[in-house]
Amino acid sequence: MNLDILAVIPARGGSKGIPNKNIVNYIGEPLISHSIKQALNSRYITKVIVTTDSPKIKEISEKYGAWCPFLRPSEISDDMATDYQFFEHLLNWLIDNNYKLPKILIQLRPTYPNRQISVIDEMISKYLTKEIYDNYDSLRTVIPYQLKKSPFKMYLVENQVLEPLFPTLKGMKEPYNLPRQLFPEIYSANGYMEIIKPETILNKKSVSGDLIFPWIMDPDEINDIDTWSDLEESEEKQLNSYLNF
Repeated sequence: MNLDILAVIPARGGSKGIPNKNIVNYIGEPLISHSIKQALNSRYITKVIVTTDSPKIKEISEKYGAWCPFLRPSEISDDMATDYQFFEHLLNWLIDNNYKLPKILIQLRPTYPNRQISVIDEMISKYLTKEIYDNYDSLRTVIPYQLKKSPFKMYLVENQVLEPLFPTLKGMKEPYNLPRQLFPEIYSANGYMEIIKPETILNKKSVSGDLIFPWIMDPDEINDIDTWSDLEESEEKQLNSYLNF
């Protein structure tokens, strides 16, 4: 079995914002099916695996063509479970079952249903170039930070004391007292896609590593579904795009 470029779709069963979120109906099909189809239609991805603790999600994922050879343990599937935990579990399962580890892992979160396959393939192609692959532990999609208030002017409260989130910034003292025009441009992750080397997870105990290649996207490229209103807005946006095609 060729696992050289393995797409990983994490989909635990529990969800408080939207019950059964990963398999809720989205434009006529389970939400997770859209990410599975994108991965299956990639020029580069050789296998698609869904890591889940839910027998129902497993059944639906397999129906749409994903590989789902195990159920994830419940102790790494609750609200506090981390990406590192399910990736480590997946890689150890592959090792224990005598599979050759993939060259790269492609994380496609099922809560982001509207990716373009051409963009997925463009990112994979870029990351596999010697210049990027040899020098970066991972790739992550980001968009320019859009909130009006800069995080460089934010604080924590510790023991009833206001503590600056950034006491210094690139040699500047008290950035929270400086004009925002002096701050560098910042970015936030949008959840579109991540690319990770297995050795980053196994050796560095991290899903991003020390050096992350930034894939900067349009500020409007954000479609991660957490709430019912997110779902309704996303469906409306996608249906409108079909009508205007």
